[in-house]
Amino acid sequence: MFGALGDLTGTRVADLYAGSGAIGLEAASRGAVHVLLVESDAKAGRVIRDNIALLRAGDVARLAPSKVESVLLGGPVGGEPYDIVVADPPYPTAETEITAMLRGLVEHGWLAPDATVIVERSSRTPEPVWVKGITGERSRQYGETTLWYGRAS
Repeated sequence: MFGALGDLTGTRVADLYAGSGAIGLEAASRGAVHVLLVESDAKAGRVIRDNIALLRAGDVARLAPSKVESVLLGGPVGGEPYDIVVADPPYPTAETEITAMLRGLVEHGWLAPDATVIVERSSRTPEPVWVKGITGERSRQYGETTLWYGRAS
């Protein structure tokens, strides 16, 4: 995923529905200066905290142990928008919830100019409904998973 994005040095990355935190922590290892990992599941949150400590990434990575929609309402952490947002919601997540999440990114100032938005979904689901402010660009399919790429516009 990040190989296609190039150099991450100096970027701000949000990992929504973070799970184990692997995506966000990979961004930190590739030079991101700030990584926000949003995960509401308490068990997964403990795994993320452990992984942050194990990788000594506490100066770059921060866990927000809350629901994505709640975090988005508060605006970007630190007041600065994000260069890359990765959303990997559970596959059963309703398309309307995905659209609401994308709308929240735009309406609450989460996206830097020209920011990249990546939505990971089951290959059996349709392309996300890109909202005004995000233009769908391309997709990459990896077996049962499809990554949908959008750009802040």
